[in-house]
Amino acid sequence: QVQLVESGGGLVQAGESLRLSCTASGGSFSPLHMAWFRQAPGSEREFVAAIRWSDANTWYGAFVKGRFTISKDSAKNTVYLQMNNLTPGNTAVYYCAADQTHGYLPRRESSYDYWGQGTQVTVSS
Repeated sequence: QVQLVESGGGLVQAGESLRLSCTASGGSFSPLHMAWFRQAPGSEREFVAAIRWSDANTWYGAFVKGRFTISKDSAKNTVYLQMNNLTPGNTAVYYCAADQTHGYLPRRESSYDYWGQGTQVTVSS
């Protein structure tokens, strides 16, 4: 059974940056895509970014507007989310997800088989 563990969340001020990490362990880890989603209080979970494991092709949510970058380190089974120029609107729990069986529609939650427990990001004004 694959386990995903996120880290790097915290409390920052508007304009600052954070880098989230998600490391996979256990089972046979061979993802097709990995992604970040987020859920703010009272809101549905939304897509942030995804990366295809084979060639590092990436997708981003429309709100990202060049401020976030997803990347990976295959040797460490780790995916990162670099978030720059954060705003209070970015406050949410950020979840990492891994797709090992679908290989398509990387923006959809239903395309992912494994999820992390989430890491809280809070941005103060």
